[in-house]
Amino acid sequence: MSTSEPRIRPVVRAEIPECAAVIRAAFLTVADELSLSPKTSPRFTGFSISEERLYYHFDVEKRPMLALADSKILGYYSLAPLHGGVCEINNLAVLPEFRHRGAGSELLADALSRARGLGATAAEVSIVDDNLRLRRWYENKGFCYIKSEKFLGFAFTCGTMRYELEH
Repeated sequence: MSTSEPRIRPVVRAEIPECAAVIRAAFLTVADELSLSPKTSPRFTGFSISEERLYYHFDVEKRPMLALADSKILGYYSLAPLHGGVCEINNLAVLPEFRHRGAGSELLADALSRARGLGATAAEVSIVDDNLRLRRWYENKGFCYIKSEKFLGFAFTCGTMRYELEH
């Protein structure tokens, strides 16, 4: 890490290629750990995220997109409003070489604060059910596991976790 402290700030459009690279790098470690491949799970984020998709989130959906950065982007997430006051935390990612230093916790705390600021009453995140380490991490942050779903294009089951926001 550089001498300047990383900070969370809004993504600017020119950074979208770097954000896509951070997401791919972060999610591909999960693919390796769980033996996922583009053939068995073509819609898994590590294989399917594209700059075009992030440009759509930025330009059309106007999602809040945030980066943890110093001289480069180290982590990323976006927020997507769902129905009934729920906000989805999407693509929360930290470069593998910066994990286990509090970056993920910092991003998650920021996401929950911003979701609350948007008027959400709950925040949800989707995970790979077999990623028990990540599930425990979210549980330790106060999230509850609420459902499992199987989707076309995934060789795994997706789990949804929820955090009830206090106002």
